[in-house]
Amino acid sequence: MGAQVRQHGEHGTGRPAARAGEPGEGPRDAGGEEPRRPEAGLDRAGLHHERTRRLLEAVLAVSGELELQQVLRTIVDVSADLLDARYAALGVLDENGGFADLITYGVPERTPADVGRLPHGEGLLGTLANAPAPLRVDDVTGDPRFTGFPEGHPVMHTLLGVPILVRGALYGNLYLADRRSGGPFSEGDEQVVMALAGAAGVAIDNARLYARLRRTTEEFQRRLLPVLPDLGPLRVHAVYRPATEVPQIGGDWYDAIKLPDGTPCLMVGDVMGHDVRAATVMSQISSMLRVIAYDEREPPSRVLHRLDEVLHGLHSGSMATVVLARVEQAGERAGDGWRLSWCSAGHPPPLLVTAGGRARYLGGDGGHPLGVDPSLVRPDHEQVVEAGATVLLYTDGLIERRGRELRAGMEDLARAAGEAAGRPLDAMCEHVLARCGDHFEDDIALLAVRLPAPAG
Repeated sequence: MGAQVRQHGEHGTGRPAARAGEPGEGPRDAGGEEPRRPEAGLDRAGLHHERTRRLLEAVLAVSGELELQQVLRTIVDVSADLLDARYAALGVLDENGGFADLITYGVPERTPADVGRLPHGEGLLGTLANAPAPLRVDDVTGDPRFTGFPEGHPVMHTLLGVPILVRGALYGNLYLADRRSGGPFSEGDEQVVMALAGAAGVAIDNARLYARLRRTTEEFQRRLLPVLPDLGPLRVHAVYRPATEVPQIGGDWYDAIKLPDGTPCLMVGDVMGHDVRAATVMSQISSMLRVIAYDEREPPSRVLHRLDEVLHGLHSGSMATVVLARVEQAGERAGDGWRLSWCSAGHPPPLLVTAGGRARYLGGDGGHPLGVDPSLVRPDHEQVVEAGATVLLYTDGLIERRGRELRAGMEDLARAAGEAAGRPLDAMCEHVLARCGDHFEDDIALLAVRLPAPAG
């Protein structure tokens, strides 16, 4: 039998100590209690660190969205993932305390429709709606407040619910049910979800402010755009579409006027920048161009040259692209077609679409933008266009995307316009916008003019 070793010293007890590798009683603290293993503390610290990391990731995911519906969906998804919950839901309350909206996770798609409007004045869900405080239930069906599951609702065993407050007012409730690993939700789970709910309230408030800003920005922008006049035999339609990423005041515009001799004159432009200054310059440039084009019976290049001179004098440092076009009958007879005369100041080329659906860009020197050097000369262009054709003037937001070549965007536009050549002009424009994408990084101005179809 090996010799016993006793420990002595400042904290020694004089008790025999087991040698490494042999069973023994092990050390105790001064009170005779088993001390905590250092590795146990490390385990707990590691778990806490991991949970904190996941919570921060969830908060970043929620706060990274700006569209309200996407914010709500993200809240539900990340909360379920954070607590490893089988089911989750976010109930948005209406003014009467009922659910105006219910976003779910883990519930079959048909179930929300089958369940219908959830009760709000009774049951466990009603408890949280009426008393906005955290709610943890270890046995849902055994709780005296439980009133049964609606028909088609999955059976749930444990529940954790927390309120979501926006600016101090109850906005809705976040519910989680049934951990995948089993067992009830803990106090730590509750604390984590409450922290997430706080971040969710801020994200929801930001999303609502974002929506309000977008509405205000769009309304302001639209008020700067003109009401198109009756252009006689020509049909004309215009669309303005703001950027979908961030609500911002843009510098895109369209306009159409009748010159003193009755000639239709079309204009589309884009002032560089996305701020109040860009909108101000846009408003002034469009007004000046309208006046100069109406007052001076000169070629389009001369009109843009005069506008460039005025721009340098009033807004030195501002830059803009513009295309100015006139449409006149090519001959005395209606069947002789139409003559399109235009000049571009660094603007994307007009797109010509025949009645039969053939689309092509009208080439030629695109010129240089306004605001570069007023002494530079821009060429005039002319094209005879057959009756029934459509001409599209547009800003670059319709064809430009990050990570995609400009040529690809132009091909998409031409293809979409050709597909819709036989549709009414407004339907053609909507088809073009839909086919060119539902996520525009820049605002868009689109002006379409259709020439009269041949007689008979």
